[in-house]
Amino acid sequence: MHDPALMDPDGSRLRTRALAADELVEVVEVMRAMRAWKIEEARQSRVSSEFMRLGERDMQALRFILAGERAHEPVTAVMVAEYLGITSAATTKLLDRLEQAGHVERARHPDDRRAIVLRVTETTRDDAWRTVGVAHARRFAAAARLSSAERRAVIRFLEDLAATTAGAELGVGGHEPGHAHDNGGGVGGRGATPTEGDDRDPRDAGERHPA
Repeated sequence: MHDPALMDPDGSRLRTRALAADELVEVVEVMRAMRAWKIEEARQSRVSSEFMRLGERDMQALRFILAGERAHEPVTAVMVAEYLGITSAATTKLLDRLEQAGHVERARHPDDRRAIVLRVTETTRDDAWRTVGVAHARRFAAAARLSSAERRAVIRFLEDLAATTAGAELGVGGHEPGHAHDNGGGVGGRGATPTEGDDRDPRDAGERHPA
C-alpha cells in the first residue's frame, strides 16, 4: 500500500529521487509501521469502548474529564463541548447519559459555587485504568526503552507530522506536495486527528458546531 511505485508511479508527488534504494525501503517501512500502529490504536479504542459499554464520543469525554482530574483542573460542560467540538445541547445530552449510567457526577466548582464541574465516579475511574490506563502504561514503557537520541528523533518526526496539514498532503491550496506546511494551526487543537474518523454518537448527529 505504501510502495511509491504504486502510490505515485509517475513520481509527481513523492520525492524519491534523492533517496538511495535502501533509504527508500526504510521510508516505506516507517509508513507501514505507522499504519500498523494506527490500526492497533483503533482496535484498542474499540476494545475500551466495548468494555465500558460506551460510544467513542462518550469515551473521549471521559478521557478528557479524567485528564483534568489528574492535572487538578476542574472540568466544566463548556470545556467538554469545546474539546469535542459539539453544541451545548449535544453536550448536555452526552453528560446526562454518562451521569445516568453512573460514569460521571456533577458537583459545585470548588472556587465558584455558581459553576458546576464534572467528576468521574470511582468505579468508572477504576474501570478506565484497567483498559485505557494499562494501554497508556505500555506506550510509556515503549518510549522509555528508547535511547535519548532515539526519543529526540521520534519527537522531531512526530512534530513534522503534526505540522503537515491535510491540504498539504493532498497538494491543495497551493502548498507544494511532499513538503510539510505549518500554517500556525498544527494539530495542537482538538480537530480531527489522523486516527480519528467521524466518531460522533448517532444520537448527537447534526448537533455539531458549524465549521
